[in-house]
Amino acid sequence: MLRIAFAVAAAFAASAVSAQQTIKIGMPLTLSGQFADAANQMLNGAKTYMKMHGDTVAGKKIELITKDVGGPAPDVAKRLSQELVVRDNVDILAGYVLTPNAMAAGDVSSEAKKFMVVMNAATSVVITKSPYMIRTSVTLPQVMETFGTWAATKGGIKQSYTMVTDYGPGHDSETAFTSAFKAAGGNIAGAVRFPVANPDFSAFVQRAKDIGPESIFIFIPGGAQPAALGKAMAERGIDKKKTKVLGSGETTAEAALKSMGDTALDIITAWHYDYMDKNPLNQKFVKEYQAVSGGRNPDFFSIGGYDGMHAIYEALKKTKGKTDGDSLIAAAKGLKWDSPRGPMMIDPETRDVVQNVYIRHVQKVGNELVNVPFDMIPMVKDPAGERRKKEAAKK
Repeated sequence: MLRIAFAVAAAFAASAVSAQQTIKIGMPLTLSGQFADAANQMLNGAKTYMKMHGDTVAGKKIELITKDVGGPAPDVAKRLSQELVVRDNVDILAGYVLTPNAMAAGDVSSEAKKFMVVMNAATSVVITKSPYMIRTSVTLPQVMETFGTWAATKGGIKQSYTMVTDYGPGHDSETAFTSAFKAAGGNIAGAVRFPVANPDFSAFVQRAKDIGPESIFIFIPGGAQPAALGKAMAERGIDKKKTKVLGSGETTAEAALKSMGDTALDIITAWHYDYMDKNPLNQKFVKEYQAVSGGRNPDFFSIGGYDGMHAIYEALKKTKGKTDGDSLIAAAKGLKWDSPRGPMMIDPETRDVVQNVYIRHVQKVGNELVNVPFDMIPMVKDPAGERRKKEAAKK
């Protein structure tokens, strides 16, 4: 049925292609539910790029069409992606806050031969779901393997306890950190996984405290959960002088820091973007983003949306406005640019993002809690993607 629908849509649209003056970008996003804030930050990132660079590229108008997936709902994400292609005649699929939704939509991209830009979903294997897909956010192995190696070497940490959300990105993060940490000489004292939806963190935190490890490694989704976990750690009396707290960037996002207060001090994270970066390009982006978002600061969802639009614009310039999937993916492979987050590239072989990874700790600057970078690993590729590439070369 899906092939028939795409064939009918293609036939219907074929006569209008030459006269097309608008390029439609379909964005299935979690605009309601617990991940609504993440989706709105991403959407505002895309809108900020358009505000700064115009809404016309290669002589054609850019139009964003959004649909609300509502949460981690792969069936809904797939259906809405199909509707965007068949009913709305979109040229490009983009967005995808959550891994399950991006995985499901990958089938639509592959079968419809639609260029697809994943602006967040961070599980490494997502990129394999469609040959027409690129990613402009981050992969968990990219950051967490780097972090695991750093923790056991430069960080001087020899023992850790892992606490992650029980879904794709959590599994990726746990595996990546653990394998790299062990390979660099570290030891894992134990592990626990949280449910995805509305977990009660208190019991999990108490279990970690009872073990008393040298460090606790955390991965949880962005949105409301980091602050809830931070509150549970404060209530259960995790002493960061005895137990270092390590995490991905979601753990100490701006909203989470405001909710946690001083209990967030000294949390160490590895991440690819922070709005406090002082490079001039980022300062300009932050100013423009605040105007679009009503005063909010950008976060990692925002930069994924911003850079996703950059990749779309640059690919369209190279194709001179051609929107078929084969042309756009060929144009996107190997793209390089300076982002507010630092230098970036789309790996021409894996189609995944290559970027700097920053090691930060939470400090108080004036009266504000911020992530202060103190180390950087340049232009890191997704290690899981590199392993897939090597395995494919052996066959």
